[in-house]
Parts: sequence; structure tokens; C-alpha cells
Amino acid sequence: MNYQAINLNEQLSKFNDLWSPKVIGEINDYQIKIVKIAGDFEWHEHQGADKLFMVLEGEMFIDFRDGQVKISKGEIFIVPGEAVQKPFAVKECHIMIVEPKE
Repeated sequence: MNYQAINLNEQLSKFNDLWSPKVIGEINDYQIKIVKIAGDFEWHEHQGADKLFMVLEGEMFIDFRDGQVKISKGEIFIVPGEAVQKPFAVKECHIMIVEPKE
């Protein structure tokens, strides 16, 4: 077995594309992904699966039909699977996502 920590900054430096999550690990039936975002994403839902967002750099927002949440560096937010949402970031933001394997 190879015991090695995953350096998030190193992994993030390997790509520049936005809204394109990269899998950096798996735990049980979940994937851990990193992604760079900026601007708006589309309205969508996660078909019943909760999803954890952790902001590593910058800040992001998630619009819901009945409100909005702001997630800043060092904060996490769990989006309920049934929530219709639209994530966005005014400036480039780096986030980690934990979600069930697809």
C-alpha cells in the first residue's frame, strides 16, 4: 500500500478549466473531487443525493428557489439532494466536493 497525503494545492495546479471536477480520492461509496469555478452554473438537482461543498479558496454562492447561501474559504455546506440549486462565484473559487459515486 502507498501511504501518501494528497496535496490539494498541487492537485489544483494541474488544471485551469472551470466547472470540470477532478476526482482526487474515494472513500466507501463517495468520491472526493476538486473543481475551479467562476461565473454561473445551471439550475439543477442531485437526484436525492446530498452533496458537500468545502471552499478552499475564494467564496461561492448557491442560489435556491427560496434563498441563497454564501460559502467562504474554510467553510462547508451540505446541499440536500432534493434541493434545486444554481451555484456561482463572482471571482474564481476553488472547492472540494464530496458526493456519492455516479
